[in-house]
Amino acid sequence: MFNTLLADFRIIFDRDPAARNWLEVLICYPGFQALVFHRIAHSLHSHKVPFIPRLISHIARFLTGIEIHPGAVIGQSVFIDHGMGVVIGETAIIGNYCLIYQGVTLGGTGKETGKRHPTLGENVVVGGGAKILGNINIGSNVRIGASSVVLRDVPCDCTVVGIPGRIVYRSGVKVNPLEHGSLPDSEAKVIRALFDRINSVEEQVKLIKSLQSQLLELESIVAKPCLKSYDNNPNHSLPDSVINDFLDPSEIY
Repeated sequence: MFNTLLADFRIIFDRDPAARNWLEVLICYPGFQALVFHRIAHSLHSHKVPFIPRLISHIARFLTGIEIHPGAVIGQSVFIDHGMGVVIGETAIIGNYCLIYQGVTLGGTGKETGKRHPTLGENVVVGGGAKILGNINIGSNVRIGASSVVLRDVPCDCTVVGIPGRIVYRSGVKVNPLEHGSLPDSEAKVIRALFDRINSVEEQVKLIKSLQSQLLELESIVAKPCLKSYDNNPNHSLPDSVINDFLDPSEIY
């Protein structure tokens, strides 16, 4: 247990630029403190000791704001950054070198028995507020964007964002844990694609109107009944300035 706690302690200096000295980490890092409590509670839980492990877990939750069930299996060098609101269920498994931010939930989806919580591989980064629910497997080197909701298995070396979580990037390159903020905006890409399609349709409508106008002029020359334009409000579209403001790269990406 001592070697595991030492690994948990050392990884903080690699993952958090704000970690300046060992005393500050020991006293002021609730993520590390919660893991210390959990290591003790999990050891007692593994030896079938009743009540005491849950009491230790409850005390840790009161002191740190992080709730970890004594039955959860957590590997070495795991860092829970800030950690307030983190909930880790009874049958959850977390691999080595995982990085978990505040508000993350590794929970179940019902009252089923047995394995009902997620399994995380190694080097997984879970952004703030993300929810990983059910007995699913998250592969190694996966990045999960903030506030995402993951309900299905995720293979290794992927980036997942959205509600529900969607794989938006696959790569064999090892993930840098501190780049959890540089995630693609899949919704913005879809919105831009829709606007591009709308622009294309508007160009086609303009061409049709031009042909219709030419046809009306031709019919007036040959003294035939004129066709009436179906559009009496040509200025129905949004002003270009409104669309440009919405698609401003500084806001949507």
